[in-house]
Amino acid sequence: MKKTKIITTLGPSTDTKDKIEALYKSWANVVRFNYSHTNYDYFSKIIDTVKELNKEWKTNLWILTDTKWPEIRTKSVEEKISLEKDEEFFLSNTLNESKISDDSKKMIICDYDYIVSDLEVWRIVDIDTGLLKAEIIAKDNEKLTCKALNKHLIGSKRHLNLPWTIIKLPGITDSDKEDIKFAVSKWTDFIALSFVRNKENILELREFLKEINAPKGIQIISKIENSEALSNLDDIIEYSDWIMIARWDLWAEVEYEALPVIQDDIAQRCKIAGKFFIIATQMLESMIENPIPTRAEVTDIYNAVVQEADCTMLSGESAAGKYPIEAVKTMAKVLRYTESALPYTHEHFEKDLWEETEIKKQLVKNAIYTAENIGAKNIIVFSLKMTKLISAFRSNINTYAFTFSDEVRKKMTILFGTKTFQIEKWSNEENLKKALEVLKQKNLLVQGDRIVAITEIEKEDQVVPSMQIIEIK
Repeated sequence: MKKTKIITTLGPSTDTKDKIEALYKSWANVVRFNYSHTNYDYFSKIIDTVKELNKEWKTNLWILTDTKWPEIRTKSVEEKISLEKDEEFFLSNTLNESKISDDSKKMIICDYDYIVSDLEVWRIVDIDTGLLKAEIIAKDNEKLTCKALNKHLIGSKRHLNLPWTIIKLPGITDSDKEDIKFAVSKWTDFIALSFVRNKENILELREFLKEINAPKGIQIISKIENSEALSNLDDIIEYSDWIMIARWDLWAEVEYEALPVIQDDIAQRCKIAGKFFIIATQMLESMIENPIPTRAEVTDIYNAVVQEADCTMLSGESAAGKYPIEAVKTMAKVLRYTESALPYTHEHFEKDLWEETEIKKQLVKNAIYTAENIGAKNIIVFSLKMTKLISAFRSNINTYAFTFSDEVRKKMTILFGTKTFQIEKWSNEENLKKALEVLKQKNLLVQGDRIVAITEIEKEDQVVPSMQIIEIK
């Protein structure tokens, strides 16, 4: 069983029923919708297709909404702006554009009102997601004078990063709120918060979800993709349901040689906190055009498994690439092979995921150790909280999670090392019996297998966790 889950972005290459079903059969677990690139009518049709496939039991895919969120971009231009290395140019905002009479240098205008006031001389500015780096060498009230540190051709609406600058942007824009309302109306399971800067951004989103009466089960994924987020990382991890290491913009905000170390640091902090995390961006970028990956890309996926990521993600590879299905199959092959060679030691997870966790955490830890010591291949569990705990421990043992609720199953599906099933609710004894029958029918259990079952017994108005060892006769 593949432990690390795969998130695939849907787009023109994968927006049909056949392609979505093929993604699932290739081991995709979650479908992502990037709201920066399309419209509601288009997404609505695809989401309805995913739901139809799920209802027909042809897929078991969950929906991730990745909204645009506040960002800084250059204005549209009729002709691209060509800059040579060491060439000086002006950088300003739309408010000051008409005030600047000096046309001795080329001008780049952006939509951030505070670009002049927030930046100081000797700061570095990244334009076009780091493809152009420029140093500020002078400033006045209307503009910054910058020196290009490399040659580049700049088109319209290019992304602009301001590393290590506290920017004055809202947590959620009006456009984002409309996107969220639409996503909630289509029953999204996850909302990815782009360019999160601090815990207040997360709290703002949670409050907005309450205002629009969104289902309580929606989980917030905070995307770490700017330097301000790195300064507030522990708070962001604490207040988020999930963390995404979003390397596309993050690499423009930090020195590129530091990115692997930063990625590992975020991963370790998430594991210590018992929080789930995703590694994203350019994992199989070459497969947008080519049918096989590069050696570096295979190694990148390997490293994600070594860092014990819950999920890896495909973006353009599955949304607009020539080989979307092959990309998912490639990622799944590398994940499974690496997992088979990796000795999971479950040494992390020091903090509690919620109040009054310690007793359950100790029971789960002992269940994992017991399973390893007796040679059990599987752990059966019937509780979302227990499943989260097992997942946080990064066990070597396969986890089969059973639930009576489709909503709960959604929350379990994306968890590391977990395969989910939905059954009808009976007594504890009948639930366990039914679970064993389901696993036997799917050839996941055979005679002689040992399993460890974690159940919760209702006793005198209390729910008491318990552990059983079962041998299949």
